[in-house]
Amino acid sequence: MLKRVISAIVMLLIFIPLLVAGGRAFYLAVGIIALLACKEMIDLKESHSKIPSGLVLGAMLALLVLVFRDAENSILSYGISTRLFALLILIFLIPTLFSYKKGEYNTRDAFYLLGVILFLGTAFNAMIVLRNMNLYILVYLFGITILTDTFALLIGMAFGRHKLAPEISPKKTWEGFLGGAIFGTIIPSIFYYYFISPENIIETIVMTLVISVVAQLGDLIFSKIKRENNIKDFSDLIPEHGGILDRLDSTIFAIITYVLIIILI
Repeated sequence: MLKRVISAIVMLLIFIPLLVAGGRAFYLAVGIIALLACKEMIDLKESHSKIPSGLVLGAMLALLVLVFRDAENSILSYGISTRLFALLILIFLIPTLFSYKKGEYNTRDAFYLLGVILFLGTAFNAMIVLRNMNLYILVYLFGITILTDTFALLIGMAFGRHKLAPEISPKKTWEGFLGGAIFGTIIPSIFYYYFISPENIIETIVMTLVISVVAQLGDLIFSKIKRENNIKDFSDLIPEHGGILDRLDSTIFAIITYVLIIILI
């Protein structure tokens, strides 16, 4: 437990100054985090066959292109270039023609790489763009996930009786899910109203509730990925916490959901 607390404090001492400072230092930090997250996905041996090292390197470079795409923008204009997407399809699908044996790189692996790159590239690019828009937006989103996760755990331990998804995450309960959503909505909504946009508190509450719920579903999705790959954590990078994706699972979905809400509504 002590090691877990120390690891959390160290992470905060490193990340918070970079988040507040923004700029190139923050870009670099996000790029490194994205690469580590990508490596964790590629290391999931049950999800794909052996991927050639050259294509792993190509995936890493393609990910960085997406992460830093329009990074200087302070306005959320989201969407991936059709030309870039077409190029990625060619880069990762054509090499499958030169693999014939079972267990070698195949079309399923190519689409897996494409999915990983687009998923992580979208999330971490949004993290940079949102930081450029307003520091408080990221504080708001991190606040949702931290409060949701914390109260889901506490309320689940105290009052949890009904299992939420026992085959995926046996310890999660409906009571914890609802408690996390409630407490993960109240404080962040107040913060958003006073520090970001004081226009409509009802809309803010509804938006925050949706983000909190989807963040918990995102946590379950990453838990399902781990179940499918028979692992406890994505890596052992962070002592007692696991890997990058173990720490940012719900945050990634919170960011993506916020982007969709802002663009579509």
